[in-house]
Amino acid sequence: MITSETEAREFVSDLCDAEAMERLDQFVAALKLENETQNLVAKPTLETAWQRHIADSAQLLSHVSRETGVWLDLGTGAGLPGLIIAIMRPKRPVVLVESRRKRIDWLERMRMDLTLPKCTIEGKRLELVESVRASVISARAFAPLPKLIDLSARFSTAETTFVLPKGRSAAQELQTLPKKARKLFHVEQSLTDDDAGILVGSLAKGMRTKI
Repeated sequence: MITSETEAREFVSDLCDAEAMERLDQFVAALKLENETQNLVAKPTLETAWQRHIADSAQLLSHVSRETGVWLDLGTGAGLPGLIIAIMRPKRPVVLVESRRKRIDWLERMRMDLTLPKCTIEGKRLELVESVRASVISARAFAPLPKLIDLSARFSTAETTFVLPKGRSAAQELQTLPKKARKLFHVEQSLTDDDAGILVGSLAKGMRTKI
């Protein structure tokens, strides 16, 4: 379990190179500054930004087997976890979906400032985003699980991995799915919070319709 900023930095540094770590430091500094203008994250969490936001996002990489293909992050907000993944894996196509104007502007600025040409911002509601086959679909605080899967199913294939940080509600939200869909997901323990879980799974062919 990651319990300090030092441990969080060590954990993340094992997963990326020095250049990515520099960009992550730049991101954290920019996040703290921007948070004075718009409420991107809860202010108290900035004191432990590496644990609460960077390592919390980076840990999703350990649940993804494929290093290629589009990583689609829904309702990315401040860029969590999608922008962190884009920084740590700059050669991988990462698509960030966000509909709020101020957050879109922030994401575009970060994409340019951090030099992330493989990162794309879809500044619109997910329903209006053109379908693309995603290798990974993530969402930190996007929608209740059944709605999330309904909206994102058209972006998935049988090989798509869903990695969905759900905090303390992970097991409870899993129970809201129909039985057949429920069997396709499991809860992984978060490394940054004893009480938090990550839903990991995929959709079988017959499930990639509204459930």
